[in-house]
Amino acid sequence: MQSETITETILANATLVLPDATVTGTLCLRDGLIHDIDTGAAVPPGAQDMQGDMLMPGLVELHTDNLERHIAPRPGVGWPHASAIVAHDAELASVGITTVFDAMRVGSVVSNERTNYGKYARQLASELMDLRARDALRISHYLHLRAEVCSETLLDELAEFTAGDRVGIVSLMDHTPGERQFRDLDKLRTYVCGKHGLSEAEFADHVASQRALRERLGAAHEAGAVDAAGRLGAVLASHDDTTAEQVAASARHGATIAEFPTTRDAAAACRAQGIAVMMGAPNLIRGGSHSGNVAAADLAGAGLIDIMSSDYVPSALLSSAVMLGDLWDDMARAVATVTDAPARATGLADRGRIAPGLRADLIRVARIDGTPVLRGTWVRGARAA
Repeated sequence: MQSETITETILANATLVLPDATVTGTLCLRDGLIHDIDTGAAVPPGAQDMQGDMLMPGLVELHTDNLERHIAPRPGVGWPHASAIVAHDAELASVGITTVFDAMRVGSVVSNERTNYGKYARQLASELMDLRARDALRISHYLHLRAEVCSETLLDELAEFTAGDRVGIVSLMDHTPGERQFRDLDKLRTYVCGKHGLSEAEFADHVASQRALRERLGAAHEAGAVDAAGRLGAVLASHDDTTAEQVAASARHGATIAEFPTTRDAAAACRAQGIAVMMGAPNLIRGGSHSGNVAAADLAGAGLIDIMSSDYVPSALLSSAVMLGDLWDDMARAVATVTDAPARATGLADRGRIAPGLRADLIRVARIDGTPVLRGTWVRGARAA
């Protein structure tokens, strides 16, 4: 009878970012799990010396547009999906993200020639799951369906997804001009005209047509997206809540995550409703919102941030955690916003913390002149970057 093979890795002399503290110690990883934790700076024979660098759980990303950027690297330019998915996966591993909920838009507009945007999510999701099944990806992937309320095809597109598609999040995305993220129409004009090259008259037509879509289909689309989240076993998220009334509506729908509330009042209302507040890392790093909404730093100072997301810059997730650690003078609390909190919010109890028995998804991070520098990523105990 052959003895069972045990795969073991020992990472020693590290600054371990534990759930409630940072300590110097050693991790033993065995067969894809964290097996044991010891304290002290000793480096046992055969161990890898972390030289005092931080070891923290792998980052958990709930909302990133990065895959969309890879499949359409420039306006009007499509890229082969398999190559885009593999590149996206490798990029996330290289910045410390070990679990990702890939955001894909569902709901398209096909009747406005200048601002049409077409269906793509079902095909892309199938290709992603196929690559995952073939063990072609380095990190753990789930789906985040961004349900566009101001669209023409949302319900049909949602119907194409099943409980077997690893859909972890469905978010209610309402981009009605003059509401939520784009309350300021001048900000919207800059964004839309810059992206599509619209004239002033064409922009006015775009605003009118989007508002008409919301009026005609918005209620049915919201209800359909809420139903789809339940059918798919997914967490429901709101997006760009601005007022306490909107937060109350999100709570009635059953939302448990609020993506990027646009005002402090909305964030405070989320906290009162028990809805986890997610903010964008680029907002924190840049010192403000590119849409003119509430600054993440202001919410951090008020203790109103639970989860951080890289949004459109994958490397921002790690940087934001370190910035929050400095701001709060509590690195363990800050790291939890990109590890434990997002994992718990999506029901992933097997990751997000350094504790025996959990997945050995880990990253090694040094600081050079204050800047976090990734020096290693492990997924299930195997080196991924």
